[in-house]
Amino acid sequence: MNDTAATTLDPARPDPGLFVREAPGGRARLDLVVQDMHCAGCLRKVERGLHELPGVEYARANLSTKRVAVRWDPAKLGAGAIVARLAETGFAAVPFDSRLASALDDNEMKSLLRAMGVAGFAAANVMLVSVSVWSGLVTDMDETTRAFFHWVSALIALPAVAYAGQPFFRSALKALKSRTMNMDVPIALAVILATAMSLVQTIVNARHVYFDASVTLLFFLLIGRYLDMQARARACSAAQNLLGLRATAATVIGADGMQRSVAVENVEPGMRLAIAAGARIPADGEILTGISDVDTSLVTGESLPEPVKPGMAVYAGTLNIGAPLTMRVTKRDDDSLLAEIVRLMESAEQGRARYVRIADRAARIYSPAVHVMAFSTMILWFALGAHWETALTHAIAVLIITCPCALGLAVPVVQVVATGRLIGQGVFVKSADALERLAQADTIVFDKTGTLTLGRPQLVNGAEIAPGDFAHAVALARLSRHPLARALAEADTAIATPKATDATEVPGMGLEARFESGTVRLGNADFAGVRDRTDKTQHAGPELWLRRASGETICLRFADTMRPDARETIAALRQKGFAVELLSGDR
Repeated sequence: MNDTAATTLDPARPDPGLFVREAPGGRARLDLVVQDMHCAGCLRKVERGLHELPGVEYARANLSTKRVAVRWDPAKLGAGAIVARLAETGFAAVPFDSRLASALDDNEMKSLLRAMGVAGFAAANVMLVSVSVWSGLVTDMDETTRAFFHWVSALIALPAVAYAGQPFFRSALKALKSRTMNMDVPIALAVILATAMSLVQTIVNARHVYFDASVTLLFFLLIGRYLDMQARARACSAAQNLLGLRATAATVIGADGMQRSVAVENVEPGMRLAIAAGARIPADGEILTGISDVDTSLVTGESLPEPVKPGMAVYAGTLNIGAPLTMRVTKRDDDSLLAEIVRLMESAEQGRARYVRIADRAARIYSPAVHVMAFSTMILWFALGAHWETALTHAIAVLIITCPCALGLAVPVVQVVATGRLIGQGVFVKSADALERLAQADTIVFDKTGTLTLGRPQLVNGAEIAPGDFAHAVALARLSRHPLARALAEADTAIATPKATDATEVPGMGLEARFESGTVRLGNADFAGVRDRTDKTQHAGPELWLRRASGETICLRFADTMRPDARETIAALRQKGFAVELLSGDR
């Protein structure tokens, strides 16, 4: 990529070019973290600044996640120029990395906690002093005592405001330097004016000061900002938790046949990997040798494992529950199917639904309008002959009570939190507009396995099986990790089983072992030797077959358990007028 000659990068920051991903149409895509975005004004400035760059086709910022997604023509622009452009507009940006973003959020939350603690301490103590002053206004408190209490309040409030107000002051200063407005400008202006006016009133020994209002306002604003960050962090962690289920290391087979462990981030296409039985597959790839069963529930939602053999594709995050495998990597860690699912989840959180867009447009004009209203209020009170203190007090009140936080933050936070809650419940929201379009839905289509059912098979015909055959089946099932074998073993944990020797498991087929009566098999119909296909039942659910030493076969049928509230949920939806359909791959 061709960065402009003027682009310079901070060597302490990661190279953004390393985080660029390929987008459809030969375009490039980069996700950035911009911690300094606090309001709709910041968002607008970030997007407008990026759209002014040649080659940028898409720039979407999200206040709640502090993320910016950019898509551009790599022939016209480089990643470094994008980061440099944001720096020119007053915003420090770093490439999005889940670990780095988490560290940045942790640091900001700790900083907010410290500021909140200082503001809370100051508010409590200044309020105690203020109560004494208020009481003195209706008693015989002399001016000297009142002045002393005012100075005590000033000594507590001034350093507290200077420290606890920094998040708002820094943000407002950056906005003013870049000749824009954000929500922190009226907040900072109100706090500074109230504190400065109170200091002047203290110096001239006036009756009223407002140090308690300044520090209390800061305290509650900091509480709001901290709770907002917590809500965003909980919502955004839902998608990242999915990545936490992947493997952290991979066993690479070298050209000399030696094996070594490397971090999954360092796995490259073309590498050969060894996958032990019971291990998670660390990357997308193709099976080279081995036959096994793979639990793909993490990426497909299917509760039963899928048999795999050489030439078949496997995906990062799935679990090899059968025999050892070797595979060839086809995609890097950040290009895997699992990583793409996480990106789709994050895009849903980052997208902007219709009501969010309306709130953004309203917030753009709200902040300048607030300042005009405050100034007009002060002029009006002056015109009515009020004292400057009264006029300024009313202007400050306008700045405080018209804070547009609800417009700039509440609406997108609701979207992010709702999306995060749904992801946490296993509901994937692909589009930000989906939540709003739910009101127009008339048909509900349910997947069966894991949605209407618990996704845990249970034996349903155990009472029909002879005790001796059942004991042999359980003895074999206890030797396997397969979900159906586990369900069979859990059907009767107290049963006494015969001793099995020379047990052998054939991945994707079943297992056999020797007993006193002879060799017994447990697995699918082909493995059990069910030759007459008409012998197979028409059972809709999964099944296992037991082959006795004599050659006779017995079918063990399983069924998924319905969720306790499934029927009630479907009945409630139908009562509301929805058409309910079932989507299932069962026979």
